[in-house]
Amino acid sequence: EVQLVESGGGLVQPGGSLRLSCVASGFTFEDYPMSWVRQAAGKGLEWVSMISMDGGSKYYRQSLRGRFTVSRDDAKNTMYLEINVLKPEDTAVYYCTRGEWESWGQGTQVTVSS
Repeated sequence: EVQLVESGGGLVQPGGSLRLSCVASGFTFEDYPMSWVRQAAGKGLEWVSMISMDGGSKYYRQSLRGRFTVSRDDAKNTMYLEINVLKPEDTAVYYCTRGEWESWGQGTQVTVSS
């Protein structure tokens, strides 16, 4: 059974940083590109970032470049998303997805507020 479990969210003040994690199981992690997708309350899904199977290619939503960094550790079956200089508009549930978004985690809530 494919499982994706996100963690690392929380309440952060504007300007702060977070590192989200996504631990995968039930499949060969290194065989899949992985993505982060977020959804703010009352809004649609928004693609955030994607990392290739070998981690050599990374893609970001243009408006988020420079503050978001995606990485993966295949030995730990884990993908990460580091977010710096958090803004209130980053408040959302952050999901990790596998491949072409065919599998999703339960999400982790990020709230940016003073």
